[in-house]
Amino acid sequence: MTDFLDEKRREINDRLAELKPLIDEYTRLEAAATALAGVRGSAPAAARANATAAPAAPAKRGPGRPRGSKSRTTTGKRRGRPPGRKTETAAAPAAAATTAATPRRRAGRRKGSGTRAAQALSFVTGQPGITIPELAAKMGIKQNYLYRVLPGLEQEKKIKKQGRGWHPQS
Repeated sequence: MTDFLDEKRREINDRLAELKPLIDEYTRLEAAATALAGVRGSAPAAARANATAAPAAPAKRGPGRPRGSKSRTTTGKRRGRPPGRKTETAAAPAAAATTAATPRRRAGRRKGSGTRAAQALSFVTGQPGITIPELAAKMGIKQNYLYRVLPGLEQEKKIKKQGRGWHPQS
């Protein structure tokens, strides 16, 4: 019986020694496939066919993230405000109690110097009833910009809209 066990042990060890280089090659190829997964381009048909057998590719990066970094959403971390930081509404009562209330600048688009608005106002004053397409053509800009500028001037009570045309506020 010991001869049989010794023979089987020897066969198993021989087979392990025979398979070891193949396992090393498999590990190297697996690492290369993982490294190439982040490179743009289509995968060969054979690689796509074996995709179910291969382990899952690493998590995709978020936009603007450097190569090698993983997306925060896949790791379970929350996006947005860092932990422990108070929101403006939660911090407002404490700030008001300690210091005089100072207006905080609202996040978002920065207010411009108003040169386009002033230019549009001068055209509206010079030609009452001018439409946005006509105004855009005279100013040499796109109409969509004026659809944002003119309502701002209307809120400031500098111009008013009548029908499709814009008129100076009297």
